Amino acid sequence: MRTNSPLFNPHGDRDWQARRIIGGNSTRLIELNNVKYPWAVDLYRNMMQNFWIPEEVPLARDRKDYLRLPESHRQSVNLTLSFLIFLDSLQTVNLPNLAEYITAPEISLCLTVQAFQEAVHSQSYAYLLDSIADTLLRDMVYNYWRQDAQLMQRNRLITELYQQFLDHPGPENLLRAVIANCALEGIYFFSGFAVFYALARSDRMMGTASIIRYIQRDELTHLVLFQHLYLGIVAENPGLVTQSLKAELQSLLLEAAQQEIAWGTRISAGIVTGITDTSVRDFIRFLTNQRATALGWTPLFPEHIDSPYPWFDAFSHFNQQKTDFFEQRVLNYAKSSSLDWDSIS
Repeated sequence: MRTNSPLFNPHGDRDWQARRIIGGNSTRLIELNNVKYPWAVDLYRNMMQNFWIPEEVPLARDRKDYLRLPESHRQSVNLTLSFLIFLDSLQTVNLPNLAEYITAPEISLCLTVQAFQEAVHSQSYAYLLDSIADTLLRDMVYNYWRQDAQLMQRNRLITELYQQFLDHPGPENLLRAVIANCALEGIYFFSGFAVFYALARSDRMMGTASIIRYIQRDELTHLVLFQHLYLGIVAENPGLVTQSLKAELQSLLLEAAQQEIAWGTRISAGIVTGITDTSVRDFIRFLTNQRATALGWTPLFPEHIDSPYPWFDAFSHFNQQKTDFFEQRVLNYAKSSSLDWDSIS
């Protein structure tokens, strides 16, 4: 795949007013004091402030908690980790491919930080598995997608859209990949996050829930990045999103929601205290409405407005002092104080 401008383009436009997200004529040089998209610089700085190290979260107690869990609960944990591992690994590999097509350097910078953060997530999953599982179980978790048809289907929805862009790069396929990212970062993982938070509510696997909280914070900044990408590309390219393409993109988000509902009821409902089939369905529909609204669409599930999990935000929130909610340690790396990334400005 080739970008719309070479690696170094001495004839590129330095004037920020001539810059475009795609199809621009950039020099490819990064000048953070000469930008067209200040939201990207703000987001980049926030992402950098979210630096964290998985190994600084103690997990000794989590292994004991994991071994005491009923088999059904352990299987929920295993399947959730397997799903997270697969798609975050693909994110790390694929994000540079998307960044190649972007001709606004300040936005490419955000994609670079996101790829690094996805690599940290992969590091954190390895740390979690090393802490709670033996070698045989680790291998099983990494390879569940080979035997589990539902897991394979979920992975394919995203990876096939990424591959479509790789094989045939262009504005329409880029938008499909952008919405796939919104689905992954904003819908796909959340029933899994809820499993870990629900376990933590009953004082189990607290360190794991703390790591998941850091991962979720990263994912929400990634979601904002791709929401901006979609809205910006649409605004700069009138006529690109036809009614047919918009319906296809909405259908993609809807399919991701339906898959997450089916997955969430499998891994948590009736197994983890506080989560039911109905609450999983309503939670994912609530999230999908938020994502659709942020993209400038009408809610895809207009009858569902409120989250059935008021405790979800309490477990994922970072307070001003940066005290770890579970371990009660002060973490000095991250300076941002909010996870409220659903509305973008």
